[in-house]
Amino acid sequence: MNEISNRKFNTILIGVAFSPNLKNNIFEAMRMVDFFDCKMIIVHVGEKTEEKETRIKKLISGFSDDDEKVTVIWKQGDPVNVIIDTAKEKNADLIMLGAIPREDFVKFYIGSIARKITRKAHCSVLLLIKPSEDLRPCNHIVVNGLKDDKTRQTILDSFEIGQNLGAQKMTIVEEISHQEVKVVVEDDQSLLKDTLIKEELAKKEDQRVQHILNDVSEDLKTGILIKTQSIFGKRGYSIGHYAKVVAADLLIMNAPNRTSFLDRIFLHDLEHILSELPTDVLIMR
Repeated sequence: MNEISNRKFNTILIGVAFSPNLKNNIFEAMRMVDFFDCKMIIVHVGEKTEEKETRIKKLISGFSDDDEKVTVIWKQGDPVNVIIDTAKEKNADLIMLGAIPREDFVKFYIGSIARKITRKAHCSVLLLIKPSEDLRPCNHIVVNGLKDDKTRQTILDSFEIGQNLGAQKMTIVEEISHQEVKVVVEDDQSLLKDTLIKEELAKKEDQRVQHILNDVSEDLKTGILIKTQSIFGKRGYSIGHYAKVVAADLLIMNAPNRTSFLDRIFLHDLEHILSELPTDVLIMR
């Protein structure tokens, strides 16, 4: 794995509870400490007991003896406010959250607490659908390439993250709405017109993304197979479906800032991702 001098994450915060996923969540968090050579803040919202403290310390000890790298904070109060306020106070640039399995243990959803944190957080948020005790390789990363002011920075950051996680492939997906085509297919002639318009739109989107990729330094591209893919469909749903079909290990998305009408629309699009997570999702701020 190449070393990156300007790593994206310096302080990561994870909120934990004494649930069956405690061990897996902490193991995932501690691996991130190793990948990014960063500091970790573990926040437990609830009562501090000697038994809980001993258990967390035992789980952490298997990864790091450096007490300065990992801090455990115990606070009581509303989980959403505690995690968001602590992240701001400690200048965390990533919050990690575990998804909750549905009854069938196949599909996952974000519970109300995690969903509110995702919407309100000042920093990036990583949603894990299957926190694991064992290392899960992150080979293929899918990144949104939609036309948005934040996309360029998200793509640039994705390559730093990809290098730290040891990714071998990165696909930049350009979602194009069917509304941009504006052709009703009724016969062979309209089908041809529809096809030509889609080809032209896909070409323009690919040129826009290629222009961004030209700004990515060569050392960040090293060892990563780069692909671009245009897909037509409903924004949010389409890229989520694509990430699921190609069995991506991580989906990286822009975060809405809710400062404009368009941002509020994008927040709605993001709900498609949050309601049925296709894979681990990183929402970049």
